[in-house]
Amino acid sequence: MKRRVFLSRSGIALGGSVFASSVRNFGLVNALAQTGKAIDSPAPDYKALVCIFLFGGNDCNNTIIPYDGYANYFTRRGVLAIPQANLLQVSPPSQAGVKYGLHPSLSPEISLPPQTFSGLLPLWNSGKLAVLCNVGTLVQPLTRAQYQGGSPRPDNLFSHEDQANQLQSSIAINTLLSPLSGWGGRLSDKTTMLNGGATFPMIVSLSGAPLFATSDTTRPLVPSSGLTGFTAPIATDPRYTTMQALLTIDRQNGLVNAASDTMQRAVANTDLLNQALNDNASVTTMFPATGLGDQLKKVARVIAKRSTLFGMQRQIFFCSIGGFDTHENQLTPQGSLFAQLSQAMKAFYDATVELTVSSSVTTFTLSDFGRTLLPTGSGSDHAWGGHQLIMGGAVIGGDFYGTFPTLTPSGPDDTGSQGRWIPKTSLDQYGWSLARWFGLAGADMGTVFPNIGNFAPQDLAFLP
Repeated sequence: MKRRVFLSRSGIALGGSVFASSVRNFGLVNALAQTGKAIDSPAPDYKALVCIFLFGGNDCNNTIIPYDGYANYFTRRGVLAIPQANLLQVSPPSQAGVKYGLHPSLSPEISLPPQTFSGLLPLWNSGKLAVLCNVGTLVQPLTRAQYQGGSPRPDNLFSHEDQANQLQSSIAINTLLSPLSGWGGRLSDKTTMLNGGATFPMIVSLSGAPLFATSDTTRPLVPSSGLTGFTAPIATDPRYTTMQALLTIDRQNGLVNAASDTMQRAVANTDLLNQALNDNASVTTMFPATGLGDQLKKVARVIAKRSTLFGMQRQIFFCSIGGFDTHENQLTPQGSLFAQLSQAMKAFYDATVELTVSSSVTTFTLSDFGRTLLPTGSGSDHAWGGHQLIMGGAVIGGDFYGTFPTLTPSGPDDTGSQGRWIPKTSLDQYGWSLARWFGLAGADMGTVFPNIGNFAPQDLAFLP
């Protein structure tokens, strides 16, 4: 049996993106080795970005609600209105004394033995949570008159797939004609030197292999069950030892040598990741037993091993929660989703405190789009701009950033008459503000965010 046939049949079950990540990078590693060039020194500090994608399009009109201007909100929202008495009151300094309310499920006092999960309000009060208002995909700043006059706008507005792709790619036009890459992946490309000689992938996704995490040279590491098809203990299985031996053959051939390195690195990285994920003692903070809670618990465990297993100074993580496509019966499902989101985020923040990295980890949300202010029966329809949450010890929180929309159908911020808000802040500004804190050089910002030059200010200053 030929070597390549044996390897293909050897029973290795690795996430496709694990292998792809190594394939994309082995050329650079080999080139450095062959020329004798030194690999860049790692950054002196640790930083991580954690993206939580709310798939389906979150109705932000019930995420942040005017408290002082409640009557107008109540009239417009109708059956979707949250009672004023239930709102979690906040007074953002940037809003000149105007009070707003968070959805009550963003800080539920729910006891899930053996712990009570309090949600996000305590983090707002302690300045560790901020809100970015009315942000979305844009080609350039856009007014209602310009929108209705046909000025350049993102392709296929109000489409789940297209808008989710644009938020993950930061490419808002010609997305159907251009090969896409994610801004998280491009950020990884431009900051990989901050990890020095570490060979572990910068991006780990706990939710498949998203566009956000891919680029020409980056693919995310996706947890898998590791090696399957071998008997335990794996080290004594003849097929496994034969596979390892085959990876040492024909090393004089450059391509075979690189391919063997790639396979070995994929196996090693998967093993390292599984070691981190299976170490129950590395993080003692209790997480809610939900899908997002489990994802963020795994992120915390990987962060806990950032030095001992991986040698990483920069990491990016992708998590997600679905169910936000609320065309009908919106109130109860959205309340449940907000409770899951807030409990998991608060537990994750507490875990970063336990690991003494709370000021080094910034968590942020994205979602396909916002939804219409006016209800469509018992739900709401696809819209555009929405509010996003930013959490972390370094976040300059307890405040709003961006511009809260005027909640008036056919008003200055509406595309038409249903309350579809034209974003006042672009995804490019949002991403650039996160990426600049992460360590992206100003000279590289146009590569990661191609339209950033169309917007000012470029840095929204919610991070130092």
